[in-house]
Amino acid sequence: MNGRDPLALLPLTHLAYHILLALADDARHGYGIIKEVLERTDGEMELETGTLYAAIKRLRDEGLLEVVPRSERPADEDSRRRNYRLTAFGKKVLSAESQRLARLVGVAAEKRVLPISPA
Repeated sequence: MNGRDPLALLPLTHLAYHILLALADDARHGYGIIKEVLERTDGEMELETGTLYAAIKRLRDEGLLEVVPRSERPADEDSRRRNYRLTAFGKKVLSAESQRLARLVGVAAEKRVLPISPA
């Protein structure tokens, strides 16, 4: 993945962005990703398992995610579960997309589209 431009993959879909965010701070298995996204979105985004695993496959194929090797997982963890984590390239893509979205929110604030928050 060396030399690939993270900007070439932008914009990410909402689904891909939420999956990458769920893995930004820790490796997780599929159900852990579903729970993280559900909690972070206050229940507004509930991922279906089929949709999640199809997206994970695409993200792995693009080099954004990888499976955590069994040797790096806790010994007492269910060996049937696959834990996923961001690759270095995945972190770059997540950062680039987050910066892109922050710029958009900045424009919305300048245009007074966002509600004014109390000081």
